[in-house]
Amino acid sequence: MDGVRYLTDFADQAVIVPLVLAVAVALAIQGWRRGAVTWLLVVAAVFFATLISKLTFLACSPLFGPLDVHSPSGHVAAATVTVGGLAAMLTHRRSTILPAAILAAVVIGLSRLLLGAHSFPEVVIGALIGLAGAAALPHFAGAPPRLRLVPLAGVVVLVAMVFHGLHLPAEAAIRHTAFRAAQYIPVCRGTPEFVRHPQEG
Repeated sequence: MDGVRYLTDFADQAVIVPLVLAVAVALAIQGWRRGAVTWLLVVAAVFFATLISKLTFLACSPLFGPLDVHSPSGHVAAATVTVGGLAAMLTHRRSTILPAAILAAVVIGLSRLLLGAHSFPEVVIGALIGLAGAAALPHFAGAPPRLRLVPLAGVVVLVAMVFHGLHLPAEAAIRHTAFRAAQYIPVCRGTPEFVRHPQEG
């Protein structure tokens, strides 16, 4: 399982967040400020949507028990919007978005399933959130200028390798918040069924 864990760690927020920031800076340096801002806003929206879905399903887990959904995969959502989004931003061809995003979703989704961190529905929800973000990028970013792809690709590889292996302990805070939120939502009141592992994301 070491190889699977090595692979899934590329989609940890500790890697994705600095990678997204580095790509935004690289795009701005190359003169595409609208693309840089859109990239940041769309990825942030995907993170926010993932967070809200996690809080909702965790806080009200008894309502969604038959669906086997407790915490949609943040790893899958992050990988999907990042890879699909990069394909959209760099090529501006909608035909490249779906294959790239689906490939990322399948690879990281399988790693999460093999590690027992998520159920299949949780992986699918994460993938759908990421796909929505990736599809939105070219619509809002507009046409890109002539970008130097080699330096940009170098930034992506360098940042991914430097931060690989680090982890953000976000899941524990999300679970704590969901537990507290459940006490204030009548239909969700009670103890949420937190059944997944701490490394889940």
